[in-house]
Amino acid sequence: MREITALKITETICSLCQEANYNLSEDVLEALSHALKMEESDLGRGIIREILKNAAIAKKEKLPICQDTGMVIAFLEIGQDVRIVNGDLSEAVNEGVSRAYKNLRKSVVSDPLIRKNTNDNTPAVIHANIVPGDKIKIGILPKGGGGENASSLKMFLPTAGKEEIIKYVVDCVKTSGPKSCPPIIVGVGIGGSFDYAPYLAKKSLTRKVAQHNSSHDIAKLEKEMLIEINKTGIGPMGLGGRITALAVHIETYPCHIANLPVAVNFECHAHRYKEIII
Repeated sequence: MREITALKITETICSLCQEANYNLSEDVLEALSHALKMEESDLGRGIIREILKNAAIAKKEKLPICQDTGMVIAFLEIGQDVRIVNGDLSEAVNEGVSRAYKNLRKSVVSDPLIRKNTNDNTPAVIHANIVPGDKIKIGILPKGGGGENASSLKMFLPTAGKEEIIKYVVDCVKTSGPKSCPPIIVGVGIGGSFDYAPYLAKKSLTRKVAQHNSSHDIAKLEKEMLIEINKTGIGPMGLGGRITALAVHIETYPCHIANLPVAVNFECHAHRYKEIII
């Protein structure tokens, strides 16, 4: 049994939160550079250039990529041969978030109706899974409010076809328009249950941008959805153009014979995800 201290988790979370908010990862930068080449609108190309310029300044000056530094979504894969010592796991995660957000905008309220700020961006939303091994994989996704507000869930009849699902996802993008700060990354969860499909949609966003699903059929569906989304003409920041989305990521899960849940979760162009294995 391998022991990992709660303090180690706190320090790792703190570092990942700061890294995510200051530095766009290479896959996002590559996707934006590719989008710049593909965009046909002069205004759209100008916007993408500004996005890339902003990312470079944020990295150099250690400043947030976006003023909305997000609510922290923590994905933990905990090896079954790991024992966490000298502290509580949830408390360790939240302490890491609290430390990281001393110099970042605090965007979390303690009660969804009273709306009083917690003043340290805690608590995080924690998704923890037990996996084989003696390591912990920690992924941090600071989720901005704009993309989250545009998200949606629909319970389809099990007779629904691929075309209906594509139309639903594209309609979600059209409804959102500029609100989710395109070019976006579209996460789609298909299957599972009412509560699990949104998790799948969000979890899909932890893949590298444009890394397709391992299933040939689902990868094909991702490509088809992306083509249809980029036909909408919404374009960068909703001001018109070819590139409304950088990628579509789909995750699926078995479901009940009477159900077909489909969830859509948006990420803006400031897609901030960092992970590490300890």
